[in-house]
Amino acid sequence: MSLVTRFAPSPTGYLHVGGARTALYSWLYAKKRGGKFILRIEDTDIERSNQASVDAILEGMHWLGLEHDEGPYYQTQRFDLYKEVVAQLLAEGKAYKCFCTAEEVDAMREAQMAAGEKPKYNGMWRDRTDHPADKPFVIRFKNPQQGVVVIDDMIKGRIEIANSELDDLIIARSDGTPTYNLTVVVDDWKMGITHVIRGDDHVNNTPRQMNILAALGADIPKYAHVPMILGDDGKRLSKRHGAVGVMQYRDNGFLPEALINYLVRLGWSHGDQEIFSKAELIELFDLADCNRAPSAFNTEKLLWLNQHYIKTLPPARVAAELQWHLTAQQLDTSKGPAIEAVIAVQGERVKTLTELVEVSRYFYEDFSEFEENAAKKHLRPVAAEPLALVKQKLAELTDWQVEPIHHAINAAAEQLGLGMGKVGMPMRVAVTGGGNSPALDQTLWLVGRERTLARIDMALDFISKRAEAS
Repeated sequence: MSLVTRFAPSPTGYLHVGGARTALYSWLYAKKRGGKFILRIEDTDIERSNQASVDAILEGMHWLGLEHDEGPYYQTQRFDLYKEVVAQLLAEGKAYKCFCTAEEVDAMREAQMAAGEKPKYNGMWRDRTDHPADKPFVIRFKNPQQGVVVIDDMIKGRIEIANSELDDLIIARSDGTPTYNLTVVVDDWKMGITHVIRGDDHVNNTPRQMNILAALGADIPKYAHVPMILGDDGKRLSKRHGAVGVMQYRDNGFLPEALINYLVRLGWSHGDQEIFSKAELIELFDLADCNRAPSAFNTEKLLWLNQHYIKTLPPARVAAELQWHLTAQQLDTSKGPAIEAVIAVQGERVKTLTELVEVSRYFYEDFSEFEENAAKKHLRPVAAEPLALVKQKLAELTDWQVEPIHHAINAAAEQLGLGMGKVGMPMRVAVTGGGNSPALDQTLWLVGRERTLARIDMALDFISKRAEAS
């Protein structure tokens, strides 16, 4: 039998990092074993599901590179199948009509709690045949009343639940629409899912679903319940901890390679190795190596990984992701150096792509003002002579390349008998507008001849006006 996994999000919001990690684990497990990875959109909650959420899930999966082999399937397009299965269970005496009102069920549970018992439906319509003619009803699954359900969880280990702890859950509402536990079972059965990898908030659903599968005579998949992700304060990850939606990390300047690498390590490890390519993950990933305890999200660690990938990925790959940010920030790069060349010199200086855009603006946009503190410190009257001499030597260059630029700056410093700091820093502020940049010769080369000379003139004018004012 071929291995089949699935990712089955509900489209009621963005693709959050917990869901993305579950999808990643399912994807890796299938890829390693030559299996199939299915994407299923569980959109039966009509009131809360929406197309924007579907689009966000699909966009997030695509951005992360977790492409599905089948799907996406939509549960709202499979209602006829679910109704057939409900009818089958009714016909076989494995489900029944329950005519209890919501108020009656609430009263039942309140009485049980008052008696110190676990609140659950008591099965009052389980074996009755005196069905009222015009009263609404739900369909309940006739859960076994004896024995235990055993889950040989691939992460948590053996879990046993007594059937006496489980009530007869609703599988179809009074309007005929199927419930979550029914649709999941039918889809896992009909899609041939062999391994269900999902968050451990579903552990309580699993024995119920296994009983329905058994009632249908279906093969029961293997289950792996992944512990939740916590914030750095030990509480469940939420918006208060920062971005939790996958595409928000894209918007904040993270590379998908970094987020994938970080998410896989939130609950899985391979020795002390920290950096993994996707090919390595496919080769090495195993559910047996996943932790049973929750993992804490650490943004600083993610930033460290992101910086690593900005520095080490081919500049063309980084440029492909950077282009989205350039467009979003309306930075026109058509007149200026190649993006890849800027990435090559700036990559080690930034942690995110948004930061990379901000510190690289001067390569593409002219500025009208210098940073106040940098200009106050370095664009003083004493800097006028070295700036003018460097400009003269740069203007004489016939080959605008890094090495000739380097020699021109050094020659000016030597001619004036000045240390490089007294020449280089005024030049850096003049050409970039501030006090930080890559190596000065590389910076001037990327800024270009005309812009460099024009900005030196602007700095000289600034110094002249400053001298007049004082």
